[in-house]
Amino acid sequence: MLSIKNYEFWFVTGSQHLYGPKTLAQVEKDSMAIVEGLNKSGKMPCKIVFKPVVKTPAEISKIFKDAAYDDMCAGIIAWMHTFSPSKMWINGLKDFKKPYLHFHTQFNRTIPWNEIDMDFMNLNQSAHGDREHGFIGARLQMPRKIVVGYWEDELPQLKIANWMRSAAGYAVSQNLKMVRFGDNMRQVAVTEGDKVEAEIKLGWDIEYRGIGDLVEVINKVTDAEVDKKMAEYASKYDMNTDNIDSVRYQAKTEVALEKIFEKFGYQAFTTNFEDLHGMEQLPGLAAQNLMHNGYGFGGEGDWKVAAMTAIMKAMSEGLEGGTSFMEDYTYHLEKNNEHILGAHMLEVCPSLADGRAKIEVHELGIGGKKPPARLVFDSRKGDAIVVSLIDIGGRLRMIVNDVKACSPLQKMPNLPVAGVMWKPMPDLATSAEAWILAGGAHHSVLSYSLTAEHMHDWAAMMGIEFLHINKDTTISSFEKELMWNDLAYKLR
Repeated sequence: MLSIKNYEFWFVTGSQHLYGPKTLAQVEKDSMAIVEGLNKSGKMPCKIVFKPVVKTPAEISKIFKDAAYDDMCAGIIAWMHTFSPSKMWINGLKDFKKPYLHFHTQFNRTIPWNEIDMDFMNLNQSAHGDREHGFIGARLQMPRKIVVGYWEDELPQLKIANWMRSAAGYAVSQNLKMVRFGDNMRQVAVTEGDKVEAEIKLGWDIEYRGIGDLVEVINKVTDAEVDKKMAEYASKYDMNTDNIDSVRYQAKTEVALEKIFEKFGYQAFTTNFEDLHGMEQLPGLAAQNLMHNGYGFGGEGDWKVAAMTAIMKAMSEGLEGGTSFMEDYTYHLEKNNEHILGAHMLEVCPSLADGRAKIEVHELGIGGKKPPARLVFDSRKGDAIVVSLIDIGGRLRMIVNDVKACSPLQKMPNLPVAGVMWKPMPDLATSAEAWILAGGAHHSVLSYSLTAEHMHDWAAMMGIEFLHINKDTTISSFEKELMWNDLAYKLR
């Protein structure tokens, strides 16, 4: 799987020939210094690449065409050092589809009160040069991120870094290929959706393969390949079962899945406990370890959550925390201490674990197969988000809820699954009502690594609806947001 570190972002500075070669040489020198400073900040998840200062419509059009066709260019960061007439930018910008960030900064932090003269004023025109550039973005109704602040300060650097992660997620999405083993769980509505529209809008190539295709590969996995996978398990997890045959079957299944992923380029997958013909177990440990290694997963054929898990894992590369497929499982409704227990039958990623996860084998209770091995653990504490992507007919909607994850309120010795306990913002009643009003799914992606800002930027790049349930949410304001969004999308 491609690391987001392989992507790069082009830094494009706007000017014009009005100021003469001496000023333009300084513009280029200053721009190079900003790029060097951002790259050396230690905050950027990808490399920023300096590009020559653009001064004419032809230069601007060329650099945007080059960026559009460069697979490793994940987006452009633009800054106007001087005044750069924005009509020059129209042909470059109007057909540019990749993520675009307008950095409103200036090279100098403060005004040099004793030395300031007209030469200084002609060189340092970002205060009005960026406003001219902002107009053309608004006139073209171009999706863009605007970051304001001095380029050496931490806050704007972090905003740029966060946007870069979202832009890398956009790039991953455009090339995402996933496989569905079996169909969706029968009669479930929210896991359905328009796969053709998802490919048009999000770039996802969603393929189907029968469970027999997987079984055929499983049956050809060698003992040596299983032994190698078992050694990987031993290095990462604690063995807490005597049923080694069950664990080895999960290893065998994972090896088979990896072979199929490598052959066809899949980055995410789904399974369904209703469709296991020819298999001994539902993939549990296999799915969990694949998620830990960066693959996306969705239970019961939920392809939308599988793809979002893969994308969000890519976006969070290098960050602490963890990201996983998740499900709202049950509530703790103690007055003034309401919490949600998130879990699933088997498949929660161990990147969320507080310490080393344990491999255990227990009856599943559904699916009619042998007891599957799975990872059992409690999750870490911390701020997190849960994310749901749904198809509401005619458009895609992303719903994000800020949550505070905590340790289990009490031990649960008879629950043999991995779980996460969290308090949703602003409170369980408001959060749940807003989530249900918006049509949010019972499946989601939980991430300690990413924030609502990451997902808002990603949704804007994709051109899809975004709703944020947070500490300030009220039902009356949320209902109005839903109403205005419905009207806005009907007018598109």
